[in-house]
Amino acid sequence: MSFTLEQLRGFVAVAEEGNFGRAAARLRITQPPLSRQVQKLERALDVQLLVRTPRAVLLTPAGEAFLPEARRILGLAEAAPITARNAARGTAGTLRIGFTAISALTVLGTWIRTISQHLPDVELTLTEMVTRDQIDALLAGDIHVGLARGVPASEVLNTRLVHVESLILACPRGHKLSELGRPPTLGDIGRHDVVTYTPIAARYLQELVISAFHGAGVEPHYVQQVSQVHSLLALVDAGVGVGLVPRSAARLRLPNLAFTEIAGLSPDIVETHCVWRAGHDNPALDSLLRLTEVNS
Repeated sequence: MSFTLEQLRGFVAVAEEGNFGRAAARLRITQPPLSRQVQKLERALDVQLLVRTPRAVLLTPAGEAFLPEARRILGLAEAAPITARNAARGTAGTLRIGFTAISALTVLGTWIRTISQHLPDVELTLTEMVTRDQIDALLAGDIHVGLARGVPASEVLNTRLVHVESLILACPRGHKLSELGRPPTLGDIGRHDVVTYTPIAARYLQELVISAFHGAGVEPHYVQQVSQVHSLLALVDAGVGVGLVPRSAARLRLPNLAFTEIAGLSPDIVETHCVWRAGHDNPALDSLLRLTEVNS
């Protein structure tokens, strides 16, 4: 079975006009070629689509069933070149984005709004994953771009700084550290049980915390290790200990949580980068990087 778009257009025109003469005029052709187009279509389908009567041309049951399909095929044919051009320009296509839980509170929302406003025809797939898993997914081609921490640029991966923030202290409400009347120092914090991060899944934050305490000459008592900031907050909320978290984590409110500044700690030490494969071939990603560069 094979038919052409011209045959489909001819059939649709006759079906809608109910007359070969008017359909031919609409298509700006003469009536004999139009009749041959419809006949060839009927032979290709091996069904009769139209019946001529003295007053009009009527659809057979097969013609009535085929008409919406013919319109759909023509619509797809008309849209396909536009879709291809938009994809080439980066205004259509797909974007698979990996993100950490905390980047969802900072950068990701801005990205989603930017894509919705400027790239509405781009289909988004969002996947939460820790930095290590994002790198694996980027190298495997499972995601196009990630929002991650502590990823050095290389010949394989490009990175761009997109957000910086400070570390603050999360502690249970009524905890001694929240009632000092001043921001606690790292020395103050080191006298209490500290929940920290795992050295593999959360290596970046773990190293930041260790470096901060080491720089202050403090050796805290670590009681638990977790891979996600929201998991650390849940343990602090339960009274397991206190913990250092990115400032944006203060948006995650739990009933027994309090947050406070940390005296003497350098500001803006927590960095979030967007990461993507060098030499990628996704125009939609180029568009996103261009649109978000001004905010980096």
